[in-house]
Amino acid sequence: MQILGIETSCDETAVAIVGEQKPRIRASLVLSQLTEHQRFGGIVPEVAARAHLAHLDLLASRALAEADVGWADIDGIAATGGPGLIGGVMVGVMLAKAVALARNLPFLAVNHLEGHALTARLTDDVPFPFLLLLVSGGHCQLLVVEGIGRYRRLGTTVDDAAGECFDKGAKLLGLGFPGGPAIERAAAKGDPARFPLPRPLKGRPGCDFSFSGLKTALRETVVTRGGTSALSEQDVGDLSASLQAAIGDSLVERTTHAIRKFHQQHHPTGSHLVVAGGVAANRALRAALSDLAAHHRLAFVAPPPELCTDNGAMIAWAGLERLKAGLADRLDFAPRPRWPLDPTAPKATGAGVKA
Repeated sequence: MQILGIETSCDETAVAIVGEQKPRIRASLVLSQLTEHQRFGGIVPEVAARAHLAHLDLLASRALAEADVGWADIDGIAATGGPGLIGGVMVGVMLAKAVALARNLPFLAVNHLEGHALTARLTDDVPFPFLLLLVSGGHCQLLVVEGIGRYRRLGTTVDDAAGECFDKGAKLLGLGFPGGPAIERAAAKGDPARFPLPRPLKGRPGCDFSFSGLKTALRETVVTRGGTSALSEQDVGDLSASLQAAIGDSLVERTTHAIRKFHQQHHPTGSHLVVAGGVAANRALRAALSDLAAHHRLAFVAPPPELCTDNGAMIAWAGLERLKAGLADRLDFAPRPRWPLDPTAPKATGAGVKA
């Protein structure tokens, strides 16, 4: 079985072809829109949607050529159906539906978050159930992954996501966009102990996250030093290291609570801790979570960095798993700007909450 996957939920246009047999990824192409958005200091939804529309057809053709297959070799078409920037999601879904109709192929609407969640099964054959820390620019959640389409949310952000904190921090420090890689590079030369930034919700029960106060503390620290233009290179490095350490400590502490809950209330024999999403590419975070997993005698899995950020391979693989489970979708599927993995979880409250 081979699935063509399309990802257009944000600012990367991505197409991949994934099969059941190893090596599973036959082709994986990602066209970044970094140049288009850099001058705005962030992602502009209309610009992103137009770029997807301009390049998606050609990218799909290139993926088929790279995988050395034709449409007759494809068993299904998967596309991100949400959550995400709705204009971009619509572009990918409409192409997938058109191809599915024209070729009489199954159409698979994939939850973008499920794509991230199942990447560890694509790369490492991680068995169900496992504990997942999903951490990206728009989402920060802890979930018990029990099977295809079966998720229990243990915690989520009550305001901002960790990736957004990285992006806004980088902008404040004059490091540009995207913020996560820029902060990581600057932090490599910095002292994380120089600036005592807070660890939000530290010591409180539960598995929820909060990063709004951390962003405020960073801004106040920069202001007291005379603003961004007054910062020395060492100041920027130390502030970056301090921000990265604060985010990492917060993620580790909340994940510690989730591990206890995972074992005590859900699956006592669960054996894997998985981290996924764009922020999972951060090496310092991966190291800290690896140590945490080892302490609790869990196997730790983090996909390769190129599969942490948005890509078509994760959508194709999630589509493949869904098709094998008999979960193909109708062509009247409506793209969703919000699409929670666990619709039964209590609604989080706070500014900037993501579903």
